Amino acid sequence: MKMMLLYSVFSEENQELGVMIIKIMLAAFFAILFLQSGLDKVFNWKDNLGWLKGHFANSILSDIVPFMLLKITLAEIAAGALSLLGIYGALVGNDLFLELGLMLSAVSLGALFFGQRLAKDYAGAGALVPYFLVALGGMVFMLFF
Repeated sequence: MKMMLLYSVFSEENQELGVMIIKIMLAAFFAILFLQSGLDKVFNWKDNLGWLKGHFANSILSDIVPFMLLKITLAEIAAGALSLLGIYGALVGNDLFLELGLMLSAVSLGALFFGQRLAKDYAGAGALVPYFLVALGGMVFMLFF
């Protein structure tokens, strides 16, 4: 019965419903990811700044950590907010916010990846790759639907 329900939601007759569900899931994923991360940076600014100063102490970015933290915080909150608006957009048939949210998510993840690589935190950089691939996959999905 469950398999039949899943099939009926994503069948050709209900393609619009299936596409809308996928868009909502994509938007919700990045809204949760980036609103939580960005707001955590806002509410725990001092702790995050202290940790990042230590993390980047031996990199070329050591002198600009506060500026970087501000920029990535704003980018994450914007990506999360646009993705949250993308849920509404998916419901009413307007994909602009979701598309912008996915693009800013990919840019934010690229910036985080860059920083992790410069800090020589290769495991941390590697942990970002699946998120980046979901963002890219979402953008490709949006090209076709």
